[in-house]
Amino acid sequence: QTTSSALKGAIQLGITHTVGSLSTKPERDVLMQDFYVVESIFFPSEGSNLTPAHHYNDFRFKTYAPVAFRYFRELFGIRPDDYLYSLCNEPLIELSNSGASGSLFYVSSDDEFIIKTVPHKAAEFLQKLLPGYYMNLNQNPRTLLPKFYGLYCVQAGGKNIRIVVMNNLLPRSVKMHLKYDLKGSTYKRRASQKEREKVFPTYKDLDFMQDIPDGLFLDSDMYNALCKTLQRDCLVLQSFKIMDYSLLVAIHNIDLAQREHAMADGTSQTDTRRPAAQKALYSTAMESIQGEARRGGTIETDDQMGGIPARNAKGERLLLYIGIIDVLQSYRFVKKLEHSWKALVHDGDTVSVHRPSFYAERFQRFMCNTAFKKI
Repeated sequence: QTTSSALKGAIQLGITHTVGSLSTKPERDVLMQDFYVVESIFFPSEGSNLTPAHHYNDFRFKTYAPVAFRYFRELFGIRPDDYLYSLCNEPLIELSNSGASGSLFYVSSDDEFIIKTVPHKAAEFLQKLLPGYYMNLNQNPRTLLPKFYGLYCVQAGGKNIRIVVMNNLLPRSVKMHLKYDLKGSTYKRRASQKEREKVFPTYKDLDFMQDIPDGLFLDSDMYNALCKTLQRDCLVLQSFKIMDYSLLVAIHNIDLAQREHAMADGTSQTDTRRPAAQKALYSTAMESIQGEARRGGTIETDDQMGGIPARNAKGERLLLYIGIIDVLQSYRFVKKLEHSWKALVHDGDTVSVHRPSFYAERFQRFMCNTAFKKI
C-alpha cells in the first residue's frame, strides 16, 4: 500500500544511487558470482553521508546482480547516463492497464522503459535464469525475449516491493489500432467482456483468428527473420522449462491512421507526417529480429518507430510491434512440474521434458502458419 508517488520516488532515488556507484567500478567480465550479488543501501529520510534527504519514509533499496545487469544494458546499447536520464530525470508515468497479474506498471517519460512490480517468486525465478540468459544473449543479442535491464527491491514499512526494468514494446507516440496476446492455444483464448470494454483491449488467439483470418503478411526476408528469431527464442525458453509465455502483437494501421487524420483535419491526405516523435533508441521490434542487418539496409525505419512492416488481407500497410511476454510466470509451473514429474518418472515420459517442448512447438506453429504469412 505504499503510495504510488512514494514508490516512484524511491525507485528513482535508488536507481540513481546504484547506477552512479557502479560507474566508479571498472568494466570487467561477468563472473559466475556476479549473478548472486545483492547490494543493499539504506535511505533515511533525513539523508546520510551516502544518500540524499527525501520526503518519503525511510526505505531500503536493493539491487540484484548489479554487474551482470550493467553488462546486459551495455549489450543492448544503453549507456549508463541515458538509463539514468530516462528513468530518473522526469516523473515515471503509471499505466492503468495492470493486466491480469495485478502488477503495477510504470513507463519512463521518454517511453523507453517499462518498470513492473513482480511477485517475490518471479523475482527469484529471474535470478535463477540470469546465467542462462547471459549465455544466450552473448551468443545472440537478436531476440524477442524480454530485455531485462535491472532487478531491484524497495523495502519500506515492512513490505518488499520487487521491480524489474524492461524494454517498452509499444511506443506511445504510435497509435495502436489492435493488440493481441497470442499463445497458439485456442482453449478459452478469447478476450473477456470486461477486457473488451476497455479503451484499448488486449484480444486473444480466437479473436485474432476471427478478426484476421488470413493472418498478417510480411515480405519473405522479414518473415524468415521473424520465424527464425521465434524459433531460437522458443528453444531458449524450452531449455529453461518455461511455458505459458505469449507473443504480444500490436498493430498500427498506416492507411487507417491517414484516414483518421484526414477526417480529423477535414482535409485531404496531403500531410501524413506525424509530429516528430522520439526516435526509439533501443530494442525495437525491427532490431529484435534483424539485428545489425538493417544498418545500411534499404528499410527506412526512422518514421516507423521500429515497427515491422506488414500488410493485412485488404492490402493495408501495417506496422507490427511484437515481443514475447510473461516469461517469468513459469515459476508457478516449476512446482507443478516437479509433482507430475515424480509421478511419471517411472513410465519414462517425464512431463517436465515433454511439456515445454510441446508448448514451444505449438506456439511456433501458430505464429508462423496462422498469425504471420509470407507474401
